This record gives sequence, C-alpha cells and structure tokens, in this order.
Amino acid sequence: MTSAELSKCMDTNPVVVRRTMAGLREAGLVSSEKGHGGGWQIACDLHKVTLKDIYDALGSPSLLAIGINLENSQCLVEQAVNRSLTGAFAEAEALLVKRLDGVTLAALADDFRAGARRHRTRMSK
Repeated sequence: MTSAELSKCMDTNPVVVRRTMAGLREAGLVSSEKGHGGGWQIACDLHKVTLKDIYDALGSPSLLAIGINLENSQCLVEQAVNRSLTGAFAEAEALLVKRLDGVTLAALADDFRAGARRHRTRMSK
C-alpha cells in the first residue's frame, strides 16, 4: 500500500505514515518501492515478529496517553498525586510492553482474516 492509502485507513497525514514506516524499514520489518505500483510491504516473518518488535522499532514511545508531568505543575496537590501514581504508571506500561511481546503479526493476521470472513458473511445476508 502507498503512504496515501495507509493514511486514509488510519485517518492521518501521509507524512506521519512515511515517518513511522521509515522506522519500521530501518528495523527490516517493511520495505518500500517508489514509483507506479510501488508502496510499502511487510518484509519479515509474521510468525517471528511481535508487537514489541514494532514498538522497539518505533523508538519505544509512551504507551499511556494520560502520562504524568512532574516538571511543570505549580499545584502542590497535583504534584503529590503525580508522585503517588508514578510507580503505578511505570508498572502498567511494563505490563503492557510485556504483553506486546506475546502477540505475533501472524496472530494479528489470523484474527484479521477471521474478522473479515465474519464481516463478509454479515454483509451477504
């Protein structure tokens, strides 16, 4: 698929897709071809690559959107709450990263195919 096609599927900008895919390409997980008929394709063994591999290839970004900001808050109450939750957030993120290591791309592909079959069956009724 092209960056433009992928960006439509993900409801984002093609530049964001290209930037993200570049990290995956550097890790050997995808490859790309320029020009007519080109685009991105998976370049790895789906049975060996996990979501953790992808997470690592993308630079191990923060997984929890409600992160804690200890540096800029002037509110003493917020500072106290944030300090008390820091350990819990770290534990939650570590657990999530561990779970990513147990999900292969092959398992995701199998789940996708099963969902697509169910969807086609519902649509044909």
